Amino acid sequence: MIDRKNALENILFVQDDAQNKNSAAINGAKTKREIKCRRVYNMKRPLIGITCNYDYRDTVGITSGMGIVGQDWNFVAGDYVYILEKAGAVPVLIPVYKDCDEESIKEFLNKLDGVIISGGHDVGPEQYNTPTKGYCGTIIPQRDNHDIAVAKYFMNEIKKPILGICRGIQIMNVAAGGTLYQDLEIEGKFEHHFGDKYPRNYPWHDLKIEKGSILEEIYGKTEIRINSFHHQAVKDPGKDIEIIAKSADGVPEAIVQKNHPFSVAVQWHPEMMYDSEEQLKLLKAFVDACR
Repeated sequence: MIDRKNALENILFVQDDAQNKNSAAINGAKTKREIKCRRVYNMKRPLIGITCNYDYRDTVGITSGMGIVGQDWNFVAGDYVYILEKAGAVPVLIPVYKDCDEESIKEFLNKLDGVIISGGHDVGPEQYNTPTKGYCGTIIPQRDNHDIAVAKYFMNEIKKPILGICRGIQIMNVAAGGTLYQDLEIEGKFEHHFGDKYPRNYPWHDLKIEKGSILEEIYGKTEIRINSFHHQAVKDPGKDIEIIAKSADGVPEAIVQKNHPFSVAVQWHPEMMYDSEEQLKLLKAFVDACR
């Protein structure tokens, strides 16, 4: 795997040196390495969009004491913002639009260096041509349509870096023509994967990573421990989608899209583990791909 950071450091140093043979003295740096570090530190932070949760019900604002009856809400958990900042990016929110035309939305998306498809409600089974079962959770069709459109745009049209988290892995798989388990325990006979008995940042179950995959490159090993808050998951992979990690009971936990610079999605919540240096590696790899 190419070390993008070191490659860029060397290019910047060569350009600087070509423009001024005494660049080290002028910049107050004594060594070539000091110039490299200074250049990388001053690199522009990539602009990364985060798709918002959307709720047409007014309970979010009323419960929090800042809303009134009849309002709908676009919002995102702060963890997404904090871990992107920590990884070196500038995060911006992507709301669920109602009246903007498609071209205007694409013009905005084109300004982004990458996108995160964030977690949230269940994905409606009608999106993958399957009848909705009674054990499927809350469905917000407006957000489903919006997130799938954004995912397709980054996956297939502009092919900029995209990272799916929790619901995001499901959205990306559906966007590629794949299907989902509507409930892991009922349809797949898998174990319980909603870790609400643990703190959100606690790594309570094992993950097995495929050898030679991008995740092995990022984490430097094939087994890690993760958190988990889901009852749906990837069932049949979509076109060009490859499963690259599974839980101990065989649930798909990570996918990659072939023939794309960086199109990766995970079923766990690395953003909730923003105090973990190990999980920060994934976000840093994503941010580096966005530079």
